[in-house]
Amino acid sequence: MKATQIYDIVNATTEEVLGRTEVVNEDLSNIVDVGEEIINTDNVDNYVRKLVNHIGKVIFVNRRYEGGVPSVVMDGWEFGSILEKVSADLPQATESDTWKLEHGKSYDDDIFYQPSVSVKFFNSKVTFEIPMSFTEKQVKESFSNQNQLNGFLSMLTTAIENSMTVKLDNLIMRTINNMTGETIAGDTTGVRAVNLLEKYNTEYDEKLTPEMAIKTPDFIRYASYILGLYSDRITRISTLFNEGGKERFTPASDRHVVLLSDFAKSSDVYLKADVGSDLISLPEHETVPYWQGSGTEYDFDSVSKIDVVTSSGETVKQTGILGVMFDRNALGVANLDRRVTTNYNASAEFYTNFYKFDAGYFNDLNENFIVFYVGEVVAGE
Repeated sequence: MKATQIYDIVNATTEEVLGRTEVVNEDLSNIVDVGEEIINTDNVDNYVRKLVNHIGKVIFVNRRYEGGVPSVVMDGWEFGSILEKVSADLPQATESDTWKLEHGKSYDDDIFYQPSVSVKFFNSKVTFEIPMSFTEKQVKESFSNQNQLNGFLSMLTTAIENSMTVKLDNLIMRTINNMTGETIAGDTTGVRAVNLLEKYNTEYDEKLTPEMAIKTPDFIRYASYILGLYSDRITRISTLFNEGGKERFTPASDRHVVLLSDFAKSSDVYLKADVGSDLISLPEHETVPYWQGSGTEYDFDSVSKIDVVTSSGETVKQTGILGVMFDRNALGVANLDRRVTTNYNASAEFYTNFYKFDAGYFNDLNENFIVFYVGEVVAGE
């Protein structure tokens, strides 16, 4: 083991923490061991200089990743593949004869009134697998006991599960992003794709930029007000809040609100800290740190951006997306099937597990979905 004398460094640090000297540059290269992938061959004892150092403790980086995306996973089913979604249109009222009875007149009760019903079928699925080979006999020589071996294998399994979680999270976010893109591309009225900054700047004769807006208390208050209005509006039946123009309403129990963390945290810091949480609050929501990716610097343009070709073929590049509000039936992930198949190679004495994942991801444009954003629309390029 390498042993370094650092009495001069610890003496100097003692003087610093006691307030006897100024804070000065410190060389920590001999104190902090950053580790090596393969240890050098000079790791021998400090007594006879021949005995090879043994590993005294093994730590496995075995931490399960829980993910952090909106909860849109639905119940699965064992048989069949198609998700059938049936809805009924609102029937029209007719004139009542109850209050205009006439002597000798016949009133026909045998007319057939057919209900107007629409049916959607969702039958697409995505699938992927993660193969991983395992050995036992060959790797035993690297560990001191069965517990260490089990810890190593457990670490590998956790890494696979974490990879599955990351990929599932990414697919869920793409499901939301596709619906967002469809809404931005399809809305020409500004009712379903709401440009909060344009509305604010017009109403209050301001010239805020998107970056300025999310740190401006007046704008955040205005945005919170609009989100609150929409959370009430979609509880009333209307054709305005879905692409298909269907009669739909979304009760509070079925409402999903997902906000960009930059906006949600700005509300906490710039509003609640000043006026109190009881006075101004956003609708109950989940948060995401980004819609598509963080970019290389987690800047606002990157985290608030989607750049997609939607399922209907529309190209949408949009920054400044602050949040989405939708009915729980507007999108989802359903019929998840996770399984593991195993193949054993008797010749080389190893086995390979194939960790498989199947799921259906759907968007229903007949259900309520609203996008709130700041900046200019860039769609249909």
